[in-house]
Amino acid sequence: MGRSLILAFALMLVLEGVVPFVAPALWRETFARLIRMADGQIRFVGLGSMLLGLVVLFVFS
Repeated sequence: MGRSLILAFALMLVLEGVVPFVAPALWRETFARLIRMADGQIRFVGLGSMLLGLVVLFVFS
């Protein structure tokens, strides 16, 4: 169980690093847009991301 969690965390780090490595200008522009969003919009994006992650976990586990 612990090994799987570490591997999942490592995979998340790899995936998070792809866009800044491949397209740093796009990454910077995305964060500039994020800064202009209201707190409610950011929370909604976070909620959607968490729900999608849960669905994927339930479907593939």
